[in-house]
Amino acid sequence: MPSETLEEYLETIYKISESGEVRPTQLAEALSVSGPTVTATLRRLEAAGLVERPGGGVALTSQGRLEALSIIRRHRLAERLLVDVLGLPWDEVHEEACKLEHALSPRVQSALEEFLSNPEVCPHGHPIPSSDGKIASVKGVPLSDVPAGAGASILSVAEDDETLLAHLASLRLFPGAHVDILEIAPMDGAMLVAVAGSPHALGRELASRVIVHPDDAQ
Repeated sequence: MPSETLEEYLETIYKISESGEVRPTQLAEALSVSGPTVTATLRRLEAAGLVERPGGGVALTSQGRLEALSIIRRHRLAERLLVDVLGLPWDEVHEEACKLEHALSPRVQSALEEFLSNPEVCPHGHPIPSSDGKIASVKGVPLSDVPAGAGASILSVAEDDETLLAHLASLRLFPGAHVDILEIAPMDGAMLVAVAGSPHALGRELASRVIVHPDDAQ
């Protein structure tokens, strides 16, 4: 089993890869470490057969992807435990789950899965990978792409920014909530949306981190 440091790298590589090619500089920024540290750690991952370095980039091998999804599964199960069982606020559990994900033994993880009835998504709406390394795709669009006059249901929100999550929680923008887009200011301006009948102004950057299913989508 990879060390805690290597697990953090695998998890980060996977998440960055969901948006495109992964570069070492992105890892350094995401993990708050130096370039030489990233280079040294990537060598360890490559030697273990967990990553490849195509064209100077970073890509998970098949085994590396399985390891990354296993880590993400433990993380999201830990978030469900912290929110559903211990009652912690959803905007405060990401960092705590980062600590727990490395401590869950296979036996404890199996017991937790059974206790939680094998949940399909984390509290932030992201799919929980299956025990055999499969993960559901989220078929949605950023809220920032929904036109004025339309409505949408929230599927997921960015999970790694507690300040953002606290703000979304204050606006009742949770997964499952319905949003009506009332107005959009010109020149990529703010969006005026209604949640449970209450209007709120959202910056486009924040809205881009909320994934929704538009009402008119198939």
